[in-house]
Amino acid sequence: MVRSLIHIEDPDDPRTAAYRDIRERDLVGRQGRFVAEGKVVLNVLFSRARFNAESVLLRDNRVAGMDELLRRVPGDVPVYVASGAVMDRIAGFSIHRGVLAIGKRGKEETAEALISRLPDRALVVALAGIANHDNMGAIFRNAAAFGADAVLMDATSCDPLYRKAIRVSVGAALKVPFTRGGNAEDMITALETQGFQIIALSPGGSQDIDTIRTGRRTALLLGAEGPGLPPALLDRLTSVRIPIREDFDSLNVAAASAVALHSLWGR
Repeated sequence: MVRSLIHIEDPDDPRTAAYRDIRERDLVGRQGRFVAEGKVVLNVLFSRARFNAESVLLRDNRVAGMDELLRRVPGDVPVYVASGAVMDRIAGFSIHRGVLAIGKRGKEETAEALISRLPDRALVVALAGIANHDNMGAIFRNAAAFGADAVLMDATSCDPLYRKAIRVSVGAALKVPFTRGGNAEDMITALETQGFQIIALSPGGSQDIDTIRTGRRTALLLGAEGPGLPPALLDRLTSVRIPIREDFDSLNVAAASAVALHSLWGR
């Protein structure tokens, strides 16, 4: 079956309104939608049932290499095609990848609901105050690579469905279950109630992460670069560090998450 493509000639065509002025609308929100960008990300979007798509927008010179992707797009999801000039005018800047989709967020579940449906043996990443979208995307990528079952975020953490965060995550933000809201104490309480051992990662942690003994349910708690985790949390939780040279301060939080998750993976 040949996929029917809808050609867009006018950048003001109302059918592509959701793609208009992408950067500005990234900042103010999309009323329950998100933008997925790039072939790899769209492959994740259309191979997982977690999120539904509203439409696809392709640059005309990218269509020839999209046969496999287009076979995954449900028949009721329109696929729009535009020239580079028209697509750039719609988006408000040059879209080099030429591959976009609008996804629908759906209703986000609570931390308690997400944790309650995790398996008996589970690894969770908990984030407090991660406000950089590059770091957020990289942490999700690491979480997917090392088998984390979910990512929990407090309300001060940035949106993992921001376009750049999804792109940096290589689609992992669309794959790994997550929830965002409340504060760090709320996350810790929800995790402890469900039997999770919480390990707080900090440059000043009390022991090396490779020496920690873990149970069947483990949560790795990460804080923002600079301020890190609040001292009160570090005092009440098991704190660990990644050993590095004494004459250097610390690792980037995304890099630290990769090292820590590799250490915890499969225990």
